[in-house]
Amino acid sequence: MKKKYILGIVAIALVSLVIYQLSANKKELNKKNNQAPAANVSIPVKVAQAVEEEQEIVIRKTGNLAPFKEVKALAITGGTLASVLFELGDQVSQGQVLARTDARTYQLDLQKAESTALKLHNDLNTYTELLQGQAATQEKVNQVRQDYLDAVNQVKLAKKNLADVVIKAPTSGTIAVKSVEQGLFVNAGTEIATIINLSQAKVKVNLTETEVYQVSEGQQIKITTDVYPGKEFHGKISFISPQADETHNYSVEIMVDNAAKAVLRSGTFVYADFSRKTKQTVLVIPREALTESVKNASVYVVSNNTVRLKSIRTGLEIAGKIQVISGLEAGEVVVTSGQINLHEGSSVSISK
Repeated sequence: MKKKYILGIVAIALVSLVIYQLSANKKELNKKNNQAPAANVSIPVKVAQAVEEEQEIVIRKTGNLAPFKEVKALAITGGTLASVLFELGDQVSQGQVLARTDARTYQLDLQKAESTALKLHNDLNTYTELLQGQAATQEKVNQVRQDYLDAVNQVKLAKKNLADVVIKAPTSGTIAVKSVEQGLFVNAGTEIATIINLSQAKVKVNLTETEVYQVSEGQQIKITTDVYPGKEFHGKISFISPQADETHNYSVEIMVDNAAKAVLRSGTFVYADFSRKTKQTVLVIPREALTESVKNASVYVVSNNTVRLKSIRTGLEIAGKIQVISGLEAGEVVVTSGQINLHEGSSVSISK
């Protein structure tokens, strides 16, 4: 009995010891949890200041020169080419005769039509006199008059066909393609030659949606090419497409004066510089300051070595800088590097 009593006392002592130890451990844990948090660590960042500056639009594109005009001279009527009066590379003027088809058939047609018209004209005079003497009916006179008018139209058609044997240059320029030789039979619509007019050259480039709203028709454009290092050509925007293509680009055409002995040739690779300064002063920051996309733009602003996340509204992006329309003031300092480690209220140190 005494032994059982002693074992009970030992058991109670052990339980008490375990309870005491658990209580001590809990107090130690609570003490650690209630300790003051460690001081915030300053995160190194790079910064830039929001500044106002005169806006400079910098747009440079590449393109190829095309002729101001490229026109095909076509045979108007069919026939054998009786003469070809041009050679490849010739300079021709608008309206200049390039070739003639055999005119003999059309000359005969004209003679026949004129003879028929003359006979009907005499018949009309005769029947008109007979009508006055009541020796002919009005219906007969009307029929002869209509036949005569039809014959006059046949004369006009024959004259036109005879004139159409002459093939003329539809524009001034250089013969770039000679498609025929004398003696060849051609049908109406057959290509005789291709004429390229390089008194002006045309440059076609594509602009993005952001870029196209920064240019206007009539704007002066600087054109350069590797073919003539250091030489500048001056162009003018002649067309801006009102419709974007499937890649959301807009076609823009520039006319370049090329009258000085046509120094620029079709197909030459060129650079078109749309860059210009505007009179508008805008607030800008570096593009890398944005924490998200341009559509959901926000930046970290540094004040007293602490950052605040601010939403902003942006405008144009030009030469690595982006326009700030609202949300920032000139002089405010924004983080440009190290944003990934930041959150609202983070302490920062500015690195150079």
